[in-house]
Amino acid sequence: MRIMFVGDSMTIGSAGDFTWRYRMWKHLNATYGGPYAIVGPRTEVYDKHADAPVSHDYGDPAFPARARRHLAGWGEGWLHMAPLIGDAIRDHRADTLLISLGLIDLGFYTDAEQTAANARRFIAEARTANPGIHAVLLPVIHNIRAESDAPFAADCDRFNELLAKAVADLDSPASPLLLASRPAAYDIHRDTYDGTHPNASGERRIAGAFAEAMHQAWGVGGPYAP
Repeated sequence: MRIMFVGDSMTIGSAGDFTWRYRMWKHLNATYGGPYAIVGPRTEVYDKHADAPVSHDYGDPAFPARARRHLAGWGEGWLHMAPLIGDAIRDHRADTLLISLGLIDLGFYTDAEQTAANARRFIAEARTANPGIHAVLLPVIHNIRAESDAPFAADCDRFNELLAKAVADLDSPASPLLLASRPAAYDIHRDTYDGTHPNASGERRIAGAFAEAMHQAWGVGGPYAP
């Protein structure tokens, strides 16, 4: 199994974060009995002072370089990742994608329908690169903006409906797609440090959503235990 994390600022993380990618790596080490690798073209976290993804200051310095790989970017969404995913899969021989995208698209770039169209394009590009690709997709989690911006909140909900439809339409035995459940009991006032980006408890809840989906549907790893 060759796993690639794909996401936006919630996935790349910023300097000092552990990241939910780290939590997932710990979980796989503890529960997955087979060989696996974490792959991708990037390893950095975002440096807010430099306003660029140039930091290697992870919360745990012992997080090994080989496990830090990803395809995630601060301010990048389905719109940005769809043109990149094919080459990333080919170059790094990924066979499993763990994807958390959509919030930045809806917040700055595209409406729900356009964002869903880019998600479908992403899946098509991924399958062109690897017809047997497996993917787990996380619905958009409301952030602090959704509490005061009703149209934005409605757009997030509409996109999640369209994402669920895309997964149902495009899932196939040859290239299975899973829609993860919203992280259990996720609360932006408790599980983020700024209303959007996960803190330690939020990282664990996001990792748990992916881990539970993979365990229940594919028998990968075990139940998530923080």
